[in-house]
Amino acid sequence: MALSVRSWVANEGGKHLVLVLWLGANTLLFMRTFLLYYCGQQYHYLHQMLGVTSRKARRLLDKSKTFHVACGVAICVFSVVHVSAHLVNVVNFSVRYSEDFPSLNVARYRGEDPRLIILTTVPGITGILLVLILFLMFTASSYCIRVSNYEIFWYTHNLFIVFYIILIVHVVGGALKYQTNFEAHPPGCLRANQTNPEESGQAEGDGWSCREEARFQPNSPETWLWVSGPLCLYCAERLYRYIRSNSPVTIVAVVRHPCDVIELRMLKKDFKAYPGQYIVLNCPSVSSFENHPFTLTACPTEKKETLGIHLRVVGDWTERFTELLLPDPGAESEILPMVQQRRYPKLYVDGPFGSSSQEVFNYEVSLCVAGGIGVTPFACVLHALLDGWRHFRLRRLYFVWVCRELQSFYWFAELLCALHHKLWQENRPDYLNLQLFVSQTDGLQNISEERYRPLSSRMMIGRPRWKLLFEEIGRTNKHKRVGVFCCGPKGISRTLHRLCNSDRYSGTTFEFNKESFS
Repeated sequence: MALSVRSWVANEGGKHLVLVLWLGANTLLFMRTFLLYYCGQQYHYLHQMLGVTSRKARRLLDKSKTFHVACGVAICVFSVVHVSAHLVNVVNFSVRYSEDFPSLNVARYRGEDPRLIILTTVPGITGILLVLILFLMFTASSYCIRVSNYEIFWYTHNLFIVFYIILIVHVVGGALKYQTNFEAHPPGCLRANQTNPEESGQAEGDGWSCREEARFQPNSPETWLWVSGPLCLYCAERLYRYIRSNSPVTIVAVVRHPCDVIELRMLKKDFKAYPGQYIVLNCPSVSSFENHPFTLTACPTEKKETLGIHLRVVGDWTERFTELLLPDPGAESEILPMVQQRRYPKLYVDGPFGSSSQEVFNYEVSLCVAGGIGVTPFACVLHALLDGWRHFRLRRLYFVWVCRELQSFYWFAELLCALHHKLWQENRPDYLNLQLFVSQTDGLQNISEERYRPLSSRMMIGRPRWKLLFEEIGRTNKHKRVGVFCCGPKGISRTLHRLCNSDRYSGTTFEFNKESFS
């Protein structure tokens, strides 16, 4: 499949530009420090001893997870380089112990066991702890662990607090030292007890004498320069989020839907949100330290002040949370008067937070693709269109929803039918192109209720033929930018991403946006 440069730039250009700038900044900082150690007079003797040698807008913010992963991988890669280099240094400190400059040594005597040096110095002990923490964080971040046991990932990832504390202590030992009096003791000068210039490594013909002995002192710690800014921003954000979410919400209704899905309706004072945004839930009765994100399926409006989410019961946290909300497994729904709300567990809501789905309304044509419970970001979009679609820039919405089970469509069947009827009444039936797909055909039945007839006529068996869909959209929307929004399995996401970068659709640019649950 040929690659469209224009579409590739629209989808990938910004992400790669930020990555190149970030790598460039780090490369410049590395070169600055390397040249200081390599060419600086104050590090002449340290360099000679260790044998250092040289060798030849918004869519960007939606890529924050990808950038975070890239940063994590880069930290691990450069940590391996850093540790390997210092292991070589430890051996050199032992083997090339300097009798002339005792204060420059880390080893206590020539030939000291390098392992003893590591285990008896502050940089060595803290370095081991840093490597151990980084290993735990990296391995626990793998996809299989996040899916099978999210708690392990969550708790190990929060070890970054301990990691930063140890990182600041790491440089206290002062293993690397620089010369402070290189004007009175130029590197390579002849000392009083030295007659052979080669002993100091000076070039033949340089015959000046030292006025005093070389003095050394450890480097001033600079780690705080690297971490203080991000840590201050992080602490300020956490404080703001704590203040914003310190009051529990009022749970108004809990509804059990087919296929282990729970709908939760809540009320929070002065809460404002936009379609496509998500919130973070914390239930102390389940876990005081765990916070889980859920996309809003209903935003507060002038007519209705409640906010809503749909959560699928998958994993320990959602199972325990559901048991607290609906102790009776057979209960279908529970809507209680306000005076009886105390029976629900305390629940804290942090947010809302932005996501790529907010951009659906900023295109004239948008394609929303949902897989299973991935429909939640678009449910709020459909609610907004039901309240009034004329004031949005959006003029045509393609909505594709793929589910394994027929019962899953009942989660938002009434919403889809209500929007369908509204558009027909306003003489805009072409505004919404609705396509429903059932991928599991075992014991398949159709939606038989009369009120859901608009869904029955748009339901198909199997999987969408994505290429044909993109070709149809490309033909009917030439010379336009089409926003493609996906929330579902990785297989669907990869296919759509690849098609968005294809050059098959001349004159039409498909801009890919993706939501993710893990």
